[in-house]
Amino acid sequence: MSFEEEKRALEAERRNFEKERKEFQRRIEIEDRRLEQQQKLFDMKFKILEDELKKLAAEKEQVAKQKEFYSRVSDFESQSVNRYETAASSEMFFSGVGSKQSLRKRYRDLIKIYHPDNVDGDNGTIQEINREYDHLNKVFG
Repeated sequence: MSFEEEKRALEAERRNFEKERKEFQRRIEIEDRRLEQQQKLFDMKFKILEDELKKLAAEKEQVAKQKEFYSRVSDFESQSVNRYETAASSEMFFSGVGSKQSLRKRYRDLIKIYHPDNVDGDNGTIQEINREYDHLNKVFG
């Protein structure tokens, strides 16, 4: 092999090496962009989860307050002596309700708390709630 042939062979190897190096650099840049996008996506998902966890904690606290309130209402009901007092206390479940939409929301909240399948559930209370809801539903018609 002559000097010129070796020189051409080395030059071809250098070009191949340069080509491989550029391809490798391109792959690295693509991978870096992909990792950056994945990190942004992860950060977005984490932020959403964090926000939802805060909302869930606030809702849990609100439900606990409502449960405590309705527990007091239930205690008041159990102390009632006659039907008039029971009817008056059943109206307390929906006190402050001014529209059909707020009536539905309060009804759903009450059902969540007093449903017989729940630990604090009670059939009698549910029947009173249903009677009062039906009555008010007709009123707001």
